[in-house]
Amino acid sequence: MSAMSKRPRIFKLRALHSQDKYGVAGKNCQEVLLKGCQKFQLPISGCRLCLYEDGTELTEGYFQSLPDNTELMLLTPGQAWQGYISDIHRFLTIFYQPQADVIQAAQKLLSDERAPLRQKLLSDFLHNINENIQAETREEDGPWFEGLESRFRNKSSYLRYSCESRIRSYLKEVNAHASTLAPQLQAEYLKIIGSMCEKLKSVRYNGSYFDRRDKGRERLCTAEGWFSCQGPFDLDACLSKHSINPYSNRESRILFSTWNLDHKIEKKRTIVPALAEAVAEQDGREVDWEYFYSLLFTSANLKLVHIACHKKSSHNLSCDETRIYKPKKQAVRKRAARRHQ
Repeated sequence: MSAMSKRPRIFKLRALHSQDKYGVAGKNCQEVLLKGCQKFQLPISGCRLCLYEDGTELTEGYFQSLPDNTELMLLTPGQAWQGYISDIHRFLTIFYQPQADVIQAAQKLLSDERAPLRQKLLSDFLHNINENIQAETREEDGPWFEGLESRFRNKSSYLRYSCESRIRSYLKEVNAHASTLAPQLQAEYLKIIGSMCEKLKSVRYNGSYFDRRDKGRERLCTAEGWFSCQGPFDLDACLSKHSINPYSNRESRILFSTWNLDHKIEKKRTIVPALAEAVAEQDGREVDWEYFYSLLFTSANLKLVHIACHKKSSHNLSCDETRIYKPKKQAVRKRAARRHQ
């Protein structure tokens, strides 16, 4: 055996259910195992070593190929380790029952950690475990409201306002298009926008989409406030499984502002021009403004998407031509009803 293979190798050793990590040197696998059991005060019988990274069990031959400072996991009989996935499983198990010692353990691991992937895992865990999801008022979670106007006394009212603001901006954009139309068309166009505006007022600009306290079916989050990305306009779901809870902490609240209510059939490229064309070519027909309303302002055509799932290229989707105008029979029935009033 060469001198190089006989020199002590240095490893970083962990044990399941322990917060500690030790540096251990040894010339072979058995020596490292023995020293590790001594460090963690474990009986050596049945113990074994595996790679911390992926759970691969060590053999003597594999041991000699490992570089110094490789991280190892010491397992006792009956224990198993699958690498990073085991970390995730352990964290998820305790996520809803955070204990002070668990947080301290994670903080200690993070302070010692140098691998970027594990740093990210630990920092995200610490960020999430310190969330104050159940808190609702400014008194219960003051840091969440930092930077917000004092008029917002609870989280739900602010998130509702946030959604309303988005819908109002859509209405403002649609209304502004009237100035591009010929004068003889503007009155009819603005009349339709007026009907949409009254409808939006009656439903409080669909602010319920972001309000976790809302009991209706329109809410886009869970009762705890978790939102899931609905995926790009051309997919049925988010392949990356993006999720966020803006009710949890200030950082998540701010990040949620980058999520989009994306129009599947595009607002500026398609819906507004189609509405203007419908007004110009109605020729005695009645524009079905409620259809356009549903495309512009409701979840019938809006998808909540993470910024990475927001595709800004042309969607190449069109309005349903059979729904541009109300059926003639429907229009006749309404006129007859008005005559009998």
